[in-house]
Amino acid sequence: MSRPSTFSIVACDPAANEVGVAVQSKFLAVGAAVPWAMGGVGAVATQAWANTSYGPRAIALLQENKSPAEIVGILTDSDERRDERQFGIVDALGRSASYTGAKCMDYAGSFTGENFAAQGNILAGPAVVQAMADKFNGSSGYLADRLVAALRAAQAQGGDRRGKQSAALLIAKPAGGYGGFNDRFIDLRVDDHPEPIEELARILELHKLYFFPATAADLIPIDAALQREIDTLVARAGAKDLVTFMHRENLEERVRSDGTIDQQTLRYLRGFPAP
Repeated sequence: MSRPSTFSIVACDPAANEVGVAVQSKFLAVGAAVPWAMGGVGAVATQAWANTSYGPRAIALLQENKSPAEIVGILTDSDERRDERQFGIVDALGRSASYTGAKCMDYAGSFTGENFAAQGNILAGPAVVQAMADKFNGSSGYLADRLVAALRAAQAQGGDRRGKQSAALLIAKPAGGYGGFNDRFIDLRVDDHPEPIEELARILELHKLYFFPATAADLIPIDAALQREIDTLVARAGAKDLVTFMHRENLEERVRSDGTIDQQTLRYLRGFPAP
């Protein structure tokens, strides 16, 4: 059986009440095995000769107020193959821990700090993990963007020395899922692709377009000239007005009634193909 030998980062943004995992591997559909998260609780990445029970068990232990460091001991003490496991844990308070078994294939290691744990195995070298940590620590903005940036930085240092195949991003936030019915804030997977991190970054931008509200910095006043352009583009797209177009294209989160349009919607409209 293949190992999900890979690099990953688990992290939290306490201010946004988000926890998440980003991962890349030369392994089919790594998102089905490595990432686990629960909003308001924590996130786990389990890899190498992955024991996938570590994910739900660690989440349950976090709910019992065990620290990530305590959980490492609990999980590995009862696992006869602990020397072949690797995993990272972060809780919603920003406490973190990582474990690399003695039999994980070189290079294997981790780097932990406040709000994150980065780890990997069968890597090009220690710079891969260090790059994830440095990029996360040196970045700001949405947690999702910071995690994808960390993967890109790791890949720039050689990444998984076997190559690239799949990537995933999972971010949990209480009531953050569609309609507020669950905590699955962002759940994106690239199961098989020659450039999985770049494809993950591309679909993350789509997710943000469809589900993130526009920020104040994104808004543009609709003056007479821009209104004429919008009317022309909407007609070319076969819609009767801008709001109808936005609902048709799943852009409901960006509909506005204050005489402005956000830059992302305008860019999407300008790029919409003529029939």
